[in-house]
Amino acid sequence: MPKPCDLQINIDGQQIFFLKEKVISKYCGGLKKVLNHQKRRCQVKQLGIRINDFPGGPEGFELVSRFCYNNGKIQITVANVSLLHCCAVYLGMTEEVFSNNLLQQTETFLEGIYYWKWSDIQASLKSCQLFYAYVDGYGLLEKIICALAKIVQNSDANFVTSSPSCSSSSTSPESNSAKRFSFASKATPEKIKSTLSRKAWWFDDLETLPPKIIEKLFQTIGAYKADNKDLVLTRFLLHYLKIATQTGVVNCSNSNEYAALAETAAYGVIFVGRMNFSCRGLFWVLRIVSKFGLSRGCRTELEKLIGGMLEQATLDDLLVSGHDIGVYYDVNLVIRLVRLFVDINGSDGVSLEKLKKVGRLVDKYLREISPDQNLKISKFLGVAECLPDSARDCYDGVYKAIDIYIESHPIITFEERSRLCRCLNYSKLSFEASKDLAKNPRIPPRVAMQALISQQSKIPTSDFVTESPRMKPSQIVLYNETNKDSFSQEKKDMRLNLERMQWGVIELEKLHKMNGQVSKLLTHHVSLNPARASSSPRFC
Repeated sequence: MPKPCDLQINIDGQQIFFLKEKVISKYCGGLKKVLNHQKRRCQVKQLGIRINDFPGGPEGFELVSRFCYNNGKIQITVANVSLLHCCAVYLGMTEEVFSNNLLQQTETFLEGIYYWKWSDIQASLKSCQLFYAYVDGYGLLEKIICALAKIVQNSDANFVTSSPSCSSSSTSPESNSAKRFSFASKATPEKIKSTLSRKAWWFDDLETLPPKIIEKLFQTIGAYKADNKDLVLTRFLLHYLKIATQTGVVNCSNSNEYAALAETAAYGVIFVGRMNFSCRGLFWVLRIVSKFGLSRGCRTELEKLIGGMLEQATLDDLLVSGHDIGVYYDVNLVIRLVRLFVDINGSDGVSLEKLKKVGRLVDKYLREISPDQNLKISKFLGVAECLPDSARDCYDGVYKAIDIYIESHPIITFEERSRLCRCLNYSKLSFEASKDLAKNPRIPPRVAMQALISQQSKIPTSDFVTESPRMKPSQIVLYNETNKDSFSQEKKDMRLNLERMQWGVIELEKLHKMNGQVSKLLTHHVSLNPARASSSPRFC
């Protein structure tokens, strides 16, 4: 009569295995030590053993059980060798415990890893996701990655590898000090540009691997984060991140797993620089990598690269989605880029044309973002004022943006509207814009007067004369000379508008003074009648 099972092993709280202690301890040195521990044998028989975080979970332990009950034999394949190897290391299934144990058998099988097919390596890497910590910690993952790199190297002359673990040749100090799997250094810039638009044949195959495996790949070949100086590897990472976002694989819970890959891609772009990426291409890169988060230093370097060539940008490039709650566009990014552009390009004659080009672009951007209900006045002014005055020959575009903003935000006060208009240079407004501003009921009267007054330099002095140059705007006295019929209709309209604005401002100032006097009287009256004051409603 067969002896009943005398050992219970609970794997990860998911499954209980009923086994014979003698059979399992014959091959598993780790379990044998636990079972032979002093004063614990009886407790083990009664309660069993619980193993948490076993490689591969119940599936992995079931393979080990089959090996033990089959007299130390099991069919090892490309699909299960990684899992069997990790289980063997975990349970101490070494030669000291039993001859030709599971660990020895898996190591023998892995000696032929460089003869595996591409699809076998790909499948093996995918399987490692379930027990990544073990396959990485035991050094097996690096061995599989080196086999993958070898295949790519042999099939693509543009790639070289000098990793001592990935190459059977080259044992020089230089090869030992650097693990490199990179684009051939002999490639010319023209050659690099010609390959930029196409994918390498292995891109589609590796895009299905989990981010941890890809991260380990770049660490193994020495192209991780700031060490990435390879154009092809950078293109693969951008392709990988783009596919991850398009397929919906990335979400709030796992986006941090892609952060290191995004930073590695960004450093690769920074290294190859503007020689291989247009301004639009750099904005596309920024949109991709920003979704996963970048370190401050990496983001700053990438923004410097974009800011240095901002004159090539279009309005669509600047319309990057905002990260702040409620804000539709990333206004802070545009402010930083424009400031970087100004710092990098200076104010010499050649750069002045670039500066004016960026000025026109910024004015378009202002008109685009003005309707945003969550756009604060400080942000609007930040964009409008990040360029020097020399960047604009005309401020009509800024005025149009201000008008759109005020129209879209009707509840802002006159003081806020006046603050908004501080970014205008009235002397650089066209005559038509000044005339429209004077008629605009949304513009504060004093601002409209300043705009009209600034136009006096463009009108003959015989037409409009001020009583004293030291007078305040509200004290301006206008008159015209006898030859009134010679005025153009536009100048007459301007004179009438200016007179109307003059009296409007005077009336507003009188009204303001009257309100102040009334409020003082009310305060005095309330103080004399405390009983009535206490019964008055409270306004908040």
